[in-house]
Amino acid sequence: MIDERANQNNSVRRKIEAFSTTMTLPTVRRALGVIEGEHASRRRGGNDDLLDIRPYDTGDEARAIDWKISARSGQPMVVQRERLVSGRVYLLMDVGREMNEYCASGERAYEVAANALCMVAALSLRRSDDVSLVFADNASITRVPFHGGFAHFERVLDKALDKQWDAPRNVAALLDYAARIRDRNAFVVIATDSHGLDPDHIKRLRRIAQTHPCMVIDVSTINPFERHPIESMPDAAITDAHTHRRVPAFLRTKRNAEAVSTHDAYAIAALERELTRCGTQFIHAPSSEAMLHAFLTLISRAQQGAYAYRPAPQPASVDAPGGNQ
Repeated sequence: MIDERANQNNSVRRKIEAFSTTMTLPTVRRALGVIEGEHASRRRGGNDDLLDIRPYDTGDEARAIDWKISARSGQPMVVQRERLVSGRVYLLMDVGREMNEYCASGERAYEVAANALCMVAALSLRRSDDVSLVFADNASITRVPFHGGFAHFERVLDKALDKQWDAPRNVAALLDYAARIRDRNAFVVIATDSHGLDPDHIKRLRRIAQTHPCMVIDVSTINPFERHPIESMPDAAITDAHTHRRVPAFLRTKRNAEAVSTHDAYAIAALERELTRCGTQFIHAPSSEAMLHAFLTLISRAQQGAYAYRPAPQPASVDAPGGNQ
């Protein structure tokens, strides 16, 4: 099973790498820019203020040619404009012991979350952004500055996750860290599971979304009352993460499983609605493959202009239901 999970993880990582390297840089910029909310930088390659004019050279994109200026000068002229980017990306990950829970795919929740962060990092690194990893549980919070390519990012991430999963989660610490990021243009990504955010966390996310472009990655874990919650391990013993006691067989009924599934679906829908209202992107999935598909769908819609960035609204007065079960 360990080998099978490792192969599955490597397969997803290679798909992520292949996707990011086959996208053109302008497409990467557009996709990330729409997701995170574009703003001014002093970098070249966008559609905003004029930075430089020079003759066309082999290898330049045809769309960078300014035809009016070219007509006046008598030769093709390329216009360099300020591009709209974040510049800094903070990948904040919940590494509490609850993230060691299984997903229906047989993966651990932290593995799915890590692969989702790899997707964001792969595109951000193509755009030469500064990427930082931040890990938090109830025992510590650690920032890992990162400098290098995608392969180096993978090694740093996997090394940090090769740990004893003893301490409970502390999502509040991640949100406190995000709130203290001074660069208001920094893109903040928070990865946890479906039970990681409670109503108080949502309030704090609203405030963070007013000052930073944000994304929440939400990993769906197993329904413990289903007869076979892990597809690849139908005979697996389901135990409580805190007490390590097995879930009694008489509780694993169709009625209980449906009740939990209904509650989870309602909580996720409420969470997505609330995060969307405050201008935060939301991705929810039960596996790395599903997470990759959800991310690519979001990128595809962004490329088609389906996601126009809007400033975050003022905080609402009503909290969405949800939180730990």
